[in-house]
Amino acid sequence: MTRIPDLLSSGHTFSFEFFPPRTPEAEATLERTLVELAPLHPAFVSVTYGAGGSTRERTHDLVVDINRMTGMTAMAHLTCVGHTCADLEGIVARYRDAGIANILALGGDPPAGAELPPGELTYAVELVRLVRSVGDFAVGVAAHPEPHPRSPDLATDRRHTAEKLAEADFAITQFFFEAHHYFELVESLRDLGVDKPVIPGIMPVLSVGAIKRMTEMQGSDFPGWFEARLREVEDDPDAVRAVGIEEATKLCRSLLDGGAPGLHFYTLNRSTATREIHAQLDPA
Repeated sequence: MTRIPDLLSSGHTFSFEFFPPRTPEAEATLERTLVELAPLHPAFVSVTYGAGGSTRERTHDLVVDINRMTGMTAMAHLTCVGHTCADLEGIVARYRDAGIANILALGGDPPAGAELPPGELTYAVELVRLVRSVGDFAVGVAAHPEPHPRSPDLATDRRHTAEKLAEADFAITQFFFEAHHYFELVESLRDLGVDKPVIPGIMPVLSVGAIKRMTEMQGSDFPGWFEARLREVEDDPDAVRAVGIEEATKLCRSLLDGGAPGLHFYTLNRSTATREIHAQLDPA
């Protein structure tokens, strides 16, 4: 079984994130995206887990299908919210028995407006320990460069990130738009004695409105200089897209040149932007 830490130790990795489709049309789109991205030979791909476990079975089935049928290494996301420890142990055991070796352990958020019983676990580090108790998994966690919106301050967020990454194997960050956020995160973790790999998450900007909503949801800032560039061409969707691809490519180059172990692309189940950026980073 392929483990992500082994891949990270062998050089720069490119990886992609998908979410489970909800309709036949969305399923067809994802199938096409997987075919289009396969020639890029991603080190691994990950599959999200809906708030409160709302995509539990679809996440499981997609992870297992990708792992078995595409030749790609698939990692399952898993969250604490709304689950008992017995629930979580059962989910992890199913992945173990299906030959899945990698899990991204997340605290998670409840669905908006949903009434869920409190989970027995509260923090991602607790889920890391539970996953390890069930099987020999490589376990990743999330990191927030700007930081997590529920953290009282940056220093507290960095300590919490260091605590969970000390027990995990690697981290993947939320997306951001300025490289210094990533490098400051990595430096602060090293100052706290943690030097595990931290993979930066990349979200190409293809729509001003959409990206502003997403940045607000995750509690990060959308840089004024970037918004100004996009506003200059906001009446031309093709021009907006071109600016977004250009800036994402610049960010990726800065991150790789500065020592990032790889790049993790939030694809939104589409391939075109990711393929364009990848081609500019690796024209061969």
